Amino acid sequence: MIGTFQWIEGICAPSAICGYCKFMVGRNIIIIRLQIFKKFAASWWRKEQISSFVNIVIALVVRKRGGMGLSFMGRGILFLMEKAENRKTAGEYEFRMAAGAEELLPLMVKGELDIALVPANVAAILYEKTKGGVAVVDINTLSVLYLVTGSEQVRSVGDLKGRTIYLTGKGTTPEAVLRFILHANGLGEEDYHLEFQSEAAQTAALLAENPQAVGLLPQPFVTAALLQNETLEAVLDMGKEWTAAQELMREGTGNPMVTGVTVVRKAFLEEHPEAVEEFVREHQASAEAILEDPAAGAALAVEAGILAKEAVAEKAIPECGITCMTGQEMQDALSAYLEVLAEFDPQLIGGKLPADDFYFHL
Repeated sequence: MIGTFQWIEGICAPSAICGYCKFMVGRNIIIIRLQIFKKFAASWWRKEQISSFVNIVIALVVRKRGGMGLSFMGRGILFLMEKAENRKTAGEYEFRMAAGAEELLPLMVKGELDIALVPANVAAILYEKTKGGVAVVDINTLSVLYLVTGSEQVRSVGDLKGRTIYLTGKGTTPEAVLRFILHANGLGEEDYHLEFQSEAAQTAALLAENPQAVGLLPQPFVTAALLQNETLEAVLDMGKEWTAAQELMREGTGNPMVTGVTVVRKAFLEEHPEAVEEFVREHQASAEAILEDPAAGAALAVEAGILAKEAVAEKAIPECGITCMTGQEMQDALSAYLEVLAEFDPQLIGGKLPADDFYFHL
């Protein structure tokens, strides 16, 4: 097993701060307790080790999905979780479940939560609500969105003119992203119709019944839908379309789309910078490992209850936007993404764009 999961009862509000959660039925948070023992040599001839205890609490936004297990930001951390279970890392992990991404704010304020892997817009909201008390240290997830259809008439964004597009997330990040891409390709609101579903599973079911329809789906729903119906195709990678749209609309800056980021409580960062840097290094290695070995990652995902079937997980992992992007590259991509969300609805990012201290360069 990868950790021990304990559910804490609670009710999720789908309309709360995490717009991305509209894809799913509900959401929860895995809270990870990482105990790091830093060892120092007392002298060059006598290798006496003195351990100082640092306790880091890390949260991942998690969603429960009927029949498909769980989904969370930062699937790239799976190998790190497995290594910690086998005591092959610098720390030990304890996993708990708490209900709702809205619980992040009070935990951060109280100092009970130090690091969190969250949707990108949630990070900006946390920054605003904590009065600048959090910073982003990496991007953990790029685009997970794809346009799915069985129609041979749809092969480009321009082909969506006159079409109905089925999706979830009315008024939230999926709609903002889609409208930005459509607008960049010359389509006005009168040129298409958006039909909103309550969850991604409904969109997938609609496409199964009518393959000629067009739907916007996230991974791993895309992979599951394609495995169940051979007439369906992921005709447009919305991450690639986002980058192309950025080049058209943002003076040639083709930044990637961002889905999830890792934030750290600034007070903790100032007190334990080495511990945070070590976590990011281990996170980077874990993300690289799962991309190099999707089969092993799929087994871990099923074991942890994140996905129900290894076949779906193995095919989906390479398309899930797993990364660990840091530094200026991270800031450029995230700031461009938040600017688009702010233009769509400032409340999606807490009312205004974060200041430069929101981005921490390791």
